[in-house]
Amino acid sequence: MTQKVSHNATLLVVCTAHFLMPFMMSAVGIALPVIGREFEASALQLGLVETTYVLSASIFLLAMGRLGDLHGRRRIFQYGIVVFTLAGGLLSQAWSIESMIALRFLQGMGGSMVMATTLAIVVTVFPPQERGKAIGIAVASVYAGISCGPFFGGALINLFGWRSIFYLAVPLGIITFLISWAKLANDQAEAQGEPFDWRGGLVYAGAILTLIVGASNLNHGLWALLLTSGGVAGLIFFLALEARTEYPLLNIALLRDNRVFAFSSLAALLNYAATFGVTFFFSLYLQYVKGLNPFDAGAILIIQPIVQTLFSPLCGRLADRYPAALVATIGMGLCAAGLGIAATVTAQTPIAVIMLMLAVLGLGFALFSSPNVSVIMGSVAPRDLGVASGFNSTMRTLGMMTSMTIITVIFSIFMAGQAVTPQTQPAFLLSMHNALLVFCGLCIIGIFCSLGRLRPTTS
Repeated sequence: MTQKVSHNATLLVVCTAHFLMPFMMSAVGIALPVIGREFEASALQLGLVETTYVLSASIFLLAMGRLGDLHGRRRIFQYGIVVFTLAGGLLSQAWSIESMIALRFLQGMGGSMVMATTLAIVVTVFPPQERGKAIGIAVASVYAGISCGPFFGGALINLFGWRSIFYLAVPLGIITFLISWAKLANDQAEAQGEPFDWRGGLVYAGAILTLIVGASNLNHGLWALLLTSGGVAGLIFFLALEARTEYPLLNIALLRDNRVFAFSSLAALLNYAATFGVTFFFSLYLQYVKGLNPFDAGAILIIQPIVQTLFSPLCGRLADRYPAALVATIGMGLCAAGLGIAATVTAQTPIAVIMLMLAVLGLGFALFSSPNVSVIMGSVAPRDLGVASGFNSTMRTLGMMTSMTIITVIFSIFMAGQAVTPQTQPAFLLSMHNALLVFCGLCIIGIFCSLGRLRPTTS
């Protein structure tokens, strides 16, 4: 009975954290116009409020996963909740746009400590026959946070102002910390005593920083292309460095010798790269092409995360009963089908078709995500669970960045820096069609990556 309570408490803590992080992300996005008016911030500064959080999380995810393996995931998780909650409290008292940007970097660091350890905690506590269901519920809480952020964030802003969003982070963070302190078992640090790879950590952080800054500004000239290329070169150097390090930040053997881990991680990267930009395009499409107001457009776009939230626990259970890699491959196929539908959209396409496409994408992502995570976490030894958890989250972040980079390049080719207006609508639709075809192609490649891990290993 005690063990059952421990399981439930663990899942409650993880789900609360998984809800809080994306909720804050999407709610802050809604608040940006109000924040901009109060602080008289430029568009670039407002973009940095969001980008800085993602950048910080990307830099620290892998390192925090490794620290969890070295010092205990429960400890790193709790430190992360403290940092995230403290940053949220300070953000509620922000005195300038510059202070907000700096505090969002701190909040991203706290978020990376949480997101790099949660899946490892779940896998450690739940037995293999219950793992898929638990991961499915944990993943569903992420989509619930994404879904609720714009709606409840907008309501809070209208009633109490934008600072109320950050006030909310404080009690939720305190409750999560207290439950984790009382109920989470002290986990064994399987890699305890090994040194931390500071050299690899610094090289990785520099490469990711250079890559994201360059990729985010590809439409601004040659310097951005050089930065992006430098970031890619830095990641290649990081991998070469880790292969020669006795106690690396990233165990290269996981990518070199573990076919299941390597193909599953690549499939995750491709899936996020293929699906992340859909909401961006259809938010613009519904408002500029279909003429809907932001509320009505949001009500349609919320279909995808709601379907993901509802079906992720069920898909997690399917991964417990059937081969998880097969379930994930079917999900990737549905994502490709949804993107194929999206690539055919014109100005005359009925709203019902858009809603169907979003539902197909939501179901496909639910079928792919939690089973794929289950495969990744089940393919590594206990000493590498933290690194696997951090690496999976890194694939998600880099996939999102890849998606936006593709969009930036295609916009620069077909729209040449022009705004979306009735006059540029044909160019916008052409850009959207080409980007969605690229995304569909990425998903098809992802299907083959996902199938690659289904081949039986030769003895």
